[in-house]
Amino acid sequence: MKKLMTGLMAVVMAGSLAACGTSEETSGEGKEKIVMGTSADFPPFETHDTDGEIVGFDIDLAKHITEELGYELEIKDMNFDGLIGALQADTVDFVASGMSATDKRKENVDFSVEYHRSGEMFITLPESEIESMDDLDGTKIGVQLGTIQDEAAKKLADTIEIEVKALDKLPALIQELKSKRIDAIYLDKTVAEGYIKELDLKGFDDESSLSPGMAIAFPKGSELAEEFSEVIEEMKESGELEKLQEKWLKDE
Repeated sequence: MKKLMTGLMAVVMAGSLAACGTSEETSGEGKEKIVMGTSADFPPFETHDTDGEIVGFDIDLAKHITEELGYELEIKDMNFDGLIGALQADTVDFVASGMSATDKRKENVDFSVEYHRSGEMFITLPESEIESMDDLDGTKIGVQLGTIQDEAAKKLADTIEIEVKALDKLPALIQELKSKRIDAIYLDKTVAEGYIKELDLKGFDDESSLSPGMAIAFPKGSELAEEFSEVIEEMKESGELEKLQEKWLKDE
């Protein structure tokens, strides 16, 4: 797990942008520039390293795809709950940010083929007596705003007595947990396992539902969705995607 750092949001270019974000701009090498939106607080998929650079599984995935397609990649860091809005406003060309391809999101954006699936977990402090879904009644659960876990936690609150607290950034949720202002955090399983290992926490799986896999998001009607999907399928066949999983998602 790379060290978590809070990054400054990238400056959004003023004025109306072209229908495909800023991809019509060219670099000094003559390549078209393509702009990716992400929320770099979701290790190991995207986070800031000790030098402030955005790194992670999604970053390497996006770099590989855009290199294959001949684009120069620019990355913009923003809050997760603003990513779909950025696609709709054409301030980014695509989003790679551990985003699950839910039916609700598909109403507003298009997705590539799935590139990862991990499920969900709850993480708690090591001394917590919350050890399964049966122990959640009467607890306060933290989620990241705009995520699939945010939506699922609200549905869970209809069946059991829980209070849901949604914040923009995962590091803020970790601090809430450590300060015992919330009882557990509900998040992607791969990310949860990283926090459990690095911060000596504990956790348990959410066995209540199966979430859709992660995919790259695009504005409705974007031709990039098909182009990116083709490269992802090639990466699956060549073993390149498995190499990225070994690098970022497997325990050392």
